[in-house]
Amino acid sequence: MFVPFAEAGGLLAYGPNMAATVEQCAVLVAKVLSRTTPGDLPIKRPSKFDFALNLKTARDLHLTVPDAVMVRADRVINK
Repeated sequence: MFVPFAEAGGLLAYGPNMAATVEQCAVLVAKVLSRTTPGDLPIKRPSKFDFALNLKTARDLHLTVPDAVMVRADRVINK
């Protein structure tokens, strides 16, 4: 969900991985449908996050992106 911001020209995007979040929700829904009381279910937080970096925007802003930041990005956009 957040990666499109960087694809659209934003410098970077960081947020929960939506596929992993939907999967967690599906597991909880399955438990509720199998008659687990919702109050007995644990609170879940996102466990996987996506980090996207747009190098074209960084160049346009005359920013130098350290290698340590680039290697941590899940997606590097360079167009």
